[in-house]
Amino acid sequence: MLPASTISRFRNAAPFGISLILPVLVIVAATQGGWFLLLPPLGTWWLYAILDAIIGRYTENADPTTEDTDLFWYRLITMIWFPIQFVMIYGMIWYVSGAEHLSTAEKFGAFFGVGVLSGTVGIVYSHELMHQSNRFERWLGDLLLATVLYSHFRTEHLLVHHPYVGTTRDAVTARYNEGFHRFFLRVLFEAPSSAWTAEKAMLARRGLSAFDRANPFWRYGTLQLLAIILAVWIGGWMGLALFAFQALVAIWQLELTNYVEHYGLTRKHLGDGKYERVKPHHSWNADQKASNWLLINLQRHSDHHYKPARRFPLLQTYPDAEAPQLPFGYPVMTVAAMIPPIWRRVMNPRVRAWRKLHYPEITDWSVYKAGTLPPPGIR
Repeated sequence: MLPASTISRFRNAAPFGISLILPVLVIVAATQGGWFLLLPPLGTWWLYAILDAIIGRYTENADPTTEDTDLFWYRLITMIWFPIQFVMIYGMIWYVSGAEHLSTAEKFGAFFGVGVLSGTVGIVYSHELMHQSNRFERWLGDLLLATVLYSHFRTEHLLVHHPYVGTTRDAVTARYNEGFHRFFLRVLFEAPSSAWTAEKAMLARRGLSAFDRANPFWRYGTLQLLAIILAVWIGGWMGLALFAFQALVAIWQLELTNYVEHYGLTRKHLGDGKYERVKPHHSWNADQKASNWLLINLQRHSDHHYKPARRFPLLQTYPDAEAPQLPFGYPVMTVAAMIPPIWRRVMNPRVRAWRKLHYPEITDWSVYKAGTLPPPGIR
């Protein structure tokens, strides 16, 4: 186990900051156009898939009792990202909307790269920030989500996904045999409603109306409206279209990740709408070293559900028998998820093996697969 004295060194945090190269790739792609537009996805998804194949897995754990004071460099990586993303999105709207050397298709190609930046990095960092107790960090998380028009994700993730993962109340637990494209459309409709219901229930317990100023949806809406107005002010209707496109690309990446993280994994129903507690085996894990640099250990997902506030450098990995392991890191698995026949061929046997290992007493999985079990009560 790595001690705090080792973890705190800059050289150990530096690989997680390699995402800072991505804005450079996005700028080169936009200024050059053509085949250069492939640089952002090649420099993230494909590069890290190759590095995973070369470097392999990393199973060593850091001391989870390490104090925040020893994690300065790691925290800095996530806290500086909002100003970078803000400048990149709106600077690129200004540049690309008026760039005569880019065709309309190339302009949207450039903003696909911006969406890679705001999705692969920005949303992952916002996820880290929203889980912290520090108010400034939570605000940075909110600001990042507003720039991709997905602010409700904070509520949905904290109040719905974490307490209800693996049950029918959690929209983003992908069902067995549910293809990604169907999952994506379902989540786009269900998650905002689910988040609103959760906030409404929390306010009701305090004797407040759902429309009280304490409802964060007022903040979400205001931040998103300001983000849209700024895009229009800088780039007109083209600026708005480019902004919305990068947001869609970012959201697509987020939900691809959600799909992979819990596909087919369900908590045992104990009767009367009650379920077993969340355990490490209710999340798919990938401890490939390089892609965890890119995704700040998001792939150590079981421990994140065990200790949601645990900062990313301290997330633990588990033996394969305790938490199911994906055959590859997220960069490869999300591509597989886009092609349902390939995904099912790779993952369905693993889900069935997981069932036999952890729940040999369950012989009929039909209600789990159909998602017809009663949802747990709202907490």
